[in-house]
Amino acid sequence: MDKKYLAQIFATDIEGLQMISACTSGAKVKIKDIKFLKSSKVFLLLIERDKTETLRENKKVNSICRFDFVDNVKSKNIDQKNDDLVLNLIAIDYMKNKDEYEINLIFNNNSHIALTTEAIEVRLEDQNDIKN
Repeated sequence: MDKKYLAQIFATDIEGLQMISACTSGAKVKIKDIKFLKSSKVFLLLIERDKTETLRENKKVNSICRFDFVDNVKSKNIDQKNDDLVLNLIAIDYMKNKDEYEINLIFNNNSHIALTTEAIEVRLEDQNDIKN
């Protein structure tokens, strides 16, 4: 029986965040697949990404990138009413500001989303392979 183990990367520090940034670089995300659950302080991105951490080339996978302890979300140059707009994630960056972090999701076309968080807690979880 061929069991598929789907990856899960959990980041609580800068190195982990850089690892997730590397794995998600080039990922595609639709506007409708970006959610901020304010009451639970969770920010979710459903992404389609190349599985760069395995040696199999051209393997695409649907993943969820989850950010916890998010207090505030700001976006720039993103048309939030266009559900089918597809953004390409270039990198995930961060800045420390006094007692909080600002995690920046940097997309193509000079667009980005800034997450204000009290801690770095990010999870990248593969959901399923994308069949060509």
